[in-house]
Amino acid sequence: MKNDLPAATALDETLRLQREACARTPYPSWEMRAAQLRALRTMLLDNADALAEALDADFGQRSKAELLLSELWLAKSEIDSALRHGKRWMKPQRRATGIWLRPAAAKVIAQPLGVIGIVAPWNYPILLAVGPLICALAAGNRAMIKMSELTPRTAELFRQLIERTFAPEHVTVVTGDASVGAAFCALPFDHLIFTGSTKIGREVMRAAAANLTPVTLELGGKSPAIIGPHARFDSAVDSIIAGKTLNAGQTCIAPDYVLVPRGAEQAFIARARARVARLYPDFVHNRDYTTIVTDRHFARMEGLAQEAAALGAVVHPLTAAQPDASRRQFPPAVVTNAPDTCALMQEEIFGPLLPLVPYDTLDDAIRYVNARPRPLALYLFEEEHISVERVLHETLSGGVSVNETLLHIACEGLPFGGVGASGMGAYHGYDGFATFSKMKPVLTQPRLNARSLLLPPYGRRFHALMRLMLRL
Repeated sequence: MKNDLPAATALDETLRLQREACARTPYPSWEMRAAQLRALRTMLLDNADALAEALDADFGQRSKAELLLSELWLAKSEIDSALRHGKRWMKPQRRATGIWLRPAAAKVIAQPLGVIGIVAPWNYPILLAVGPLICALAAGNRAMIKMSELTPRTAELFRQLIERTFAPEHVTVVTGDASVGAAFCALPFDHLIFTGSTKIGREVMRAAAANLTPVTLELGGKSPAIIGPHARFDSAVDSIIAGKTLNAGQTCIAPDYVLVPRGAEQAFIARARARVARLYPDFVHNRDYTTIVTDRHFARMEGLAQEAAALGAVVHPLTAAQPDASRRQFPPAVVTNAPDTCALMQEEIFGPLLPLVPYDTLDDAIRYVNARPRPLALYLFEEEHISVERVLHETLSGGVSVNETLLHIACEGLPFGGVGASGMGAYHGYDGFATFSKMKPVLTQPRLNARSLLLPPYGRRFHALMRLMLRL
């Protein structure tokens, strides 16, 4: 959205335009929704090169391969799933009435909410703008999207592409700084979804509360990886390193720390170094490893490592390369003996530093996780079924991958969302369709029914019927 009006006025005008469109077509046909989803898919695939160039420029270095794998493929898969199943999702769902309401019939109708506000972050700006948009369009809504100011080239290109693909009364992209974001979140949307930090999530929720706007918050936190006592150790390390180094750890569901059996720390470090060498040969010149998004974020990574080291932690680089502030290239490193009081162990890292926390028993590992705010993801590496079930039942997290990292977000049948400090609500697939719909309950009473038996005056027949109803 670009015009000469003040930001708040322009936002209000766009919302008014979309609300009027909702009133004209409150329940779009499946054919209309499917056409929009196909147009979005074509837009993304036809402009993959341009999007990759914009992201590379915004980050300083981000490979097209990462865009294709972690953003465009996931978005296309989500669109394809919605196109396969969306018409069925729209159908009314029959529900039971209970014996005493017969012959009435009950159903739930999925009705579009109206205008959905989407606040996308900088780390996966395409996927985390498009993912909620897919669900919103499948559910028959309009949408306004606020892109992050930290990836300005990508935001502006995405705005232009959406403008060419959709009428402004259907989908609009907003760019601008934090003040524009604050005005955006204060709009009386029919639903607002925000992806970002827990700190900003609290502010978004306060702004939405003024309008009683329902929110879905996809936040973050410190997602643990547990290497169980019966894990395939090398495979576990390989998967954790793959999950941590994607986008240089700038991923909300990246493993944030690893609970490892005590005594296995050096074996973990050795295997991690071998894995990084295999994934990113000639590290300094490797184009597949993403750089840190801004100078401020790079300085924060250095500060986390330096503070931990000053408090007695040991930083174990996984390559021979040194952090390069001029290029914002921060090589991955494992950290041991980091005290719980340091920022590295208190804050979501959102970068390629990986603390190891040794444990003696699985009970200890579970207690360690449960003593901290509930994470967005939990990764368990374990072959013993009983241990897997214990961790699943005794910990609470937004999502879980067993013997894998990250990929639960790619599973089209699984909802994606946090719990507690890592967020609220969920989307993806049918769960996203339901999130952006009013699942409206409807009871239909036929002409011939027994309702009169339950009306005043309450005589002997009523009380006899009540005795029967309460006994059954």
